[in-house]
Amino acid sequence: MELHFTGLIVGLLTFLIIGLFHPLVIKGEYYFGVRCWVAFCILGIIMCGVSLCTCGTVSIIAGVVAFSSFWSIGEVFEQRKRVEKGWFPANPKRRNK
Repeated sequence: MELHFTGLIVGLLTFLIIGLFHPLVIKGEYYFGVRCWVAFCILGIIMCGVSLCTCGTVSIIAGVVAFSSFWSIGEVFEQRKRVEKGWFPANPKRRNK
């Protein structure tokens, strides 16, 4: 019997990528405010290109990173609301609007 681990590897890497983007959104909003959405957008576009230009598991993981980046754009703005509600600390060195 032959085992195929590609699905498990992609699932594990997807889980880790999503877990990585959560603190990136929090830290990005803390240090840069909502302006960091541009970095997530650029990363998403680059990774879409990588996904289109590669094949196999690399293409799949690049696509996961791309759309995790795009999702993070909305999460940055949601993070600002969470900070305003007091659920997360605001950066005292950054001016608020």
